[in-house]
Amino acid sequence: MQNINIRVLGYEIDFDQARAMAEVLASKENDFATLISWNDKKKDIHSPQCLHCEINGAPGWEVYGRNHDGRLRISINEDTFVFIYS
Repeated sequence: MQNINIRVLGYEIDFDQARAMAEVLASKENDFATLISWNDKKKDIHSPQCLHCEINGAPGWEVYGRNHDGRLRISINEDTFVFIYS
């Protein structure tokens, strides 16, 4: 899986802004990019909501993304927001 790390300085972004930025990057070379899983550390919510909180130290939503053809992991502001795309 390819990892992209973005850091936004001088402006506090919210989930919707972070998701819009991630979608632009994910769609750049793949018109059919699909958001598979995500995490919003600020609000302590993620998708999908997995029964197992962690698998081998990784959160369930991230394991789900990797195991369902995740090709791109976009982290914004040091994992404050993370989006995994196919």
